[in-house]
Amino acid sequence: MNEKTATASLSSDATEVRAQKLKLLRAEIGDVYPAHFHRTMTNAELAAKYESLEPDTETQDVVTVAGRVFSSRNSGMFMDIHDASGKIQIFSHKDTTPEEARALLPMIDIGDIIGVTGTVRRTKRGELTINAQAITMLTKSLLPMPEKWHGLSDIELRYRKRHLDIMTNEESKLRFQQRSRIVSGIRRFMENDGFMEVETPMLHSVYGGATAEPFKTHHNTLKLDMFLRIAPELYLKRTLVSGLTDKVFEINRNFRNEGVSTRHNPEFTMMECYWAYADYEDVMDLVERLFAELAVSIHGTTEFTYGDKDISFKGPFRRVPMPDAVKEATGIDFLAMKTDEEARTATAAGGFEVEKDWTWGECLAFVFEEKVEPTLIQPAHVTHFPKDISPFAKEVPGEPRLVERFETYCNTWELGNAFSELNDPEEQRARMVEQLEQAHARGELAKQLDDEFLDAIDQGMPPAGGLGIGVDRLIMLLTNAPSIRDVILFPARRHKAD
Repeated sequence: MNEKTATASLSSDATEVRAQKLKLLRAEIGDVYPAHFHRTMTNAELAAKYESLEPDTETQDVVTVAGRVFSSRNSGMFMDIHDASGKIQIFSHKDTTPEEARALLPMIDIGDIIGVTGTVRRTKRGELTINAQAITMLTKSLLPMPEKWHGLSDIELRYRKRHLDIMTNEESKLRFQQRSRIVSGIRRFMENDGFMEVETPMLHSVYGGATAEPFKTHHNTLKLDMFLRIAPELYLKRTLVSGLTDKVFEINRNFRNEGVSTRHNPEFTMMECYWAYADYEDVMDLVERLFAELAVSIHGTTEFTYGDKDISFKGPFRRVPMPDAVKEATGIDFLAMKTDEEARTATAAGGFEVEKDWTWGECLAFVFEEKVEPTLIQPAHVTHFPKDISPFAKEVPGEPRLVERFETYCNTWELGNAFSELNDPEEQRARMVEQLEQAHARGELAKQLDDEFLDAIDQGMPPAGGLGIGVDRLIMLLTNAPSIRDVILFPARRHKAD
């Protein structure tokens, strides 16, 4: 191929030009998308190996690299190619590069993926560079790169075309690399702490373990309506009953057919664990150790910044019972009240709108959400939740209206939810029946009693502490992401209109 052949009669439309170049390339070199090409090192490995190479120095070392073309200067004499690890400069000149390779340069567009073999040098300006001896077209890109390679400014387009977002946005690329490290870090921490990882079903014939609207599907072979799981809790507790392990965990995908916001996505990731012969205070310690280790792995310290806030994951976190936090914030002393009516009256007197059927615990939880939750910037464990809203936790000794439950908050967000797990089978059944009746009263007629779980609990589950952590929110916090969709690789979206 010569330069005249390469540039003859090309269209002025950028996409059409690429299509025409592809046609020319197929005619001249044959396979433009070869299956086999082996590089000798990544760009990062190359940079590390030649880190001490002095400016204006050339080696005789021959290397082979590959990557996507991100910039081209002087008619392709200088190109920057990027792989997942970083970039390297390519230099093609008549003194070092054969005519056959240089003839390919006019056919190379920004976004194409090429392979390059050549010698390593560092320019006078200190740029590590490969003097090209051979250039191979590995993938012809048929679409131009966006925004002159400076990234996508349209937020919705970033989510819709995540491949372009990551390709052109180093911040986004780094965030998903950090997500991988955080998830791996959670797994490594749990395993090092003696927990065994298991996998439980994502298709449930009876949904439970949380209060949420499920996604519905149908199993054709079994002729059975099923639900995507809203939580793995009941299966993990059955694992604890089995004696397979005393410390079990799962990093799982859950699906809740509910609203979307900057902190909510219908498909999300949780880490859920159960620890036999432990209680909610043991689990608090575990959360603090886990959060500190993850912060250090990403930031090198337990201190980091989210938005305009300085956050510290250095333990111990503040621990405060919910009634105490509400009394401190509002002056309302729920523990001094004896009846639901007293609680509703006091809540209304505090300036809150109250539903006529709210219980004492629902009033307490509502005032907490309104007045306390927005103040929880530094990490804190809020303990002693009302039993009314916590059907799977053990009662606080001496205060049967409260249970041994905590939620971990930071930046006003709930990051984790934990209990001293209820293991009294009769009490468990009574609470689940009550919960089912409430669901049916709300019109959730598909909700059923999980008899298989209750049968397992009848067999006997050891006392245990249980925990669920919202992994996506935790990643948001650790990577300074403004929206949950910024940390989910391909978030749920409406289909693009034709």
